[in-house]
Amino acid sequence: MKIFLPFLLLLITVLVAPAQSREVTILLVRHAEKADATSQDPELSPAGRERAERLIKKIGKFRPGAFYSTDFKRTRDTVTPLAKKRNKQVQIYDARKPQELIDQIMKSGTKRFVVSGHSNTIPGLANLIAKKELFKNLDDSEYSVIWLIKLKDGKVRKFELLDY
Repeated sequence: MKIFLPFLLLLITVLVAPAQSREVTILLVRHAEKADATSQDPELSPAGRERAERLIKKIGKFRPGAFYSTDFKRTRDTVTPLAKKRNKQVQIYDARKPQELIDQIMKSGTKRFVVSGHSNTIPGLANLIAKKELFKNLDDSEYSVIWLIKLKDGKVRKFELLDY
């Protein structure tokens, strides 16, 4: 009986407890300005480094708990200043497998994410999350857009474009 009573209480707690909803915030950003358009893996230009610092001020208030980037200097260096400020590491993802990244985010216990990618990957990732074709690839000269996506129980509750 002594063993049965704690088990019964645990079972009742599990059955009666309300289902917890999960809220997730994802901030998508294209890398900042690159230094050399002829290089396959250029670093950020001085303007790009300034933009990466502005990113801290613009989205630092969301207190991201995880950072993802493609494996290029410009994408990593765009989010690294904010990741360092939050004492986090930038994790690498494969832009050719966006669903894997979304699955990883949704399975994580973290609530707020920053994802850095490219002019031809970030809009597609936003579309995949929204489950609608809303965005086209960015022009090569466009660096200032941040996609703010708030999900609740896997469904988009808020979609906003921010400028920085």
